[in-house]
Amino acid sequence: MSYALWRPSGRQRILISSGFPSLAVPITPSSAQFCPLRGVVLLFLALAYDVSVAPRVTSAGARIRAGRPSMMNFFAALAVALLCLASNPAFAQYPAKPIHLMVTFPAGAISDSVGRIVGQALSQRLAQPVVIDNKPGADGAIGTVAVVNSPPDGYSLLVGVPSTILGVPTLRKNPPFRPLTDLTPVTLIGRSNFLLYVHPSVPAKTLGELITYARANPEKLNYGSGNTIAILVTSQLARATDIKLVHVPYKGDAQAIPDLLAGRVQVLFSSTVTALVHAKEGRLRVLAALQRSSLAPEVPTMAEAGIPISLVDVIWGIYGPAKMPREIVAQLSRELNLVLQIPDVRAQLARQGFEAEGSTPEQLAALVKEQLDVWTRITRESGITLD
Repeated sequence: MSYALWRPSGRQRILISSGFPSLAVPITPSSAQFCPLRGVVLLFLALAYDVSVAPRVTSAGARIRAGRPSMMNFFAALAVALLCLASNPAFAQYPAKPIHLMVTFPAGAISDSVGRIVGQALSQRLAQPVVIDNKPGADGAIGTVAVVNSPPDGYSLLVGVPSTILGVPTLRKNPPFRPLTDLTPVTLIGRSNFLLYVHPSVPAKTLGELITYARANPEKLNYGSGNTIAILVTSQLARATDIKLVHVPYKGDAQAIPDLLAGRVQVLFSSTVTALVHAKEGRLRVLAALQRSSLAPEVPTMAEAGIPISLVDVIWGIYGPAKMPREIVAQLSRELNLVLQIPDVRAQLARQGFEAEGSTPEQLAALVKEQLDVWTRITRESGITLD
């Protein structure tokens, strides 16, 4: 019984004539370059019994006389089996080169800090550089689309922030990507918090006083936004309390905070520790938080302040392009979960107001699906769009 293995060049094939048909495996040209491990083992066993190289094979499939078992045949079989195994990307050594980790907001943003902390620790575990690529713009869509269009080989990853992964698909009529079909979830890396800041020129020391002042002065206050969460939450606040604010969008918090300090905008929801430092120095005033903040435990939450708004889950994750090999996804998820257990990494993230938390790829996918439903409902109720 004869079986043919096409070489990747397509110009030559090896005939395997085996006395053990149950061990022999037919290999087609399309599967030759992606030979699974089981096929490699069976192929080796068949080759080890009898191997002959046939530069020519008639179209009629003429039989070529089998050789006899020998040490030469054995080593030829071993070489062919190893060649087939090495040609399979799923079994290649990963990573064999630097990994690029996309951050979709500018340097200085919390996503940049989180990406660098996680990337550095991951680099040490994988013994390969993890290069941070900052590509801000379009609420993170520009950098995300770059990852979507990258080869799904595990060398292009994304720090997926909620304002991009959840906000862009739900706030745009024609979003440039769909997170559950265009990306591969790898692992949850944690959650962040948002605090409400105002410029000291605003005569309000509590959220209630801010609402009272804004109602008496419609469209007098400008609010900045460095991401879609800030837009969503501020719009919810305005809708729930019947106040009118003027929106001033920015590429990120790193650009919005200087204008808040200068008084060009007076209100800002931000997740960066930089803003909190300015508040502790008296240059800004913090009025409320989405959730209780470990960095500012004295600050009341929106719920405690009596504001009836739906709260989103500010989840962060690592993603890759769609159709990444399962073996690579599993390896990255495993390594990242170990990274998130390192005490120094957790401490560094905590100083950014970030609560480290890992997951399986499946758990992250389920969280994204759940939150997409929440965001869709909120955006429909509020009528907010980015178009």
